[in-house]
Amino acid sequence: MAAQPRFRRVTRFGPVKVGTYYDGRGREKHTAACTAPRCGFSVDYDSRTAAELAARTHRCPVR
Repeated sequence: MAAQPRFRRVTRFGPVKVGTYYDGRGREKHTAACTAPRCGFSVDYDSRTAAELAARTHRCPVR
């Protein structure tokens, strides 16, 4: 079982949270994930800017 990433610099954009973590190879990654129940939106990016843009433009189908 793989270890869960330890997120840092977590920011919220509406229902979407953006967090930064290091992957198993020591590379910095950024995740944007919607916290609305049953939404399922979650993407990983190499840049923080791309993750924040995805969070700002996400149109949650559940809300």
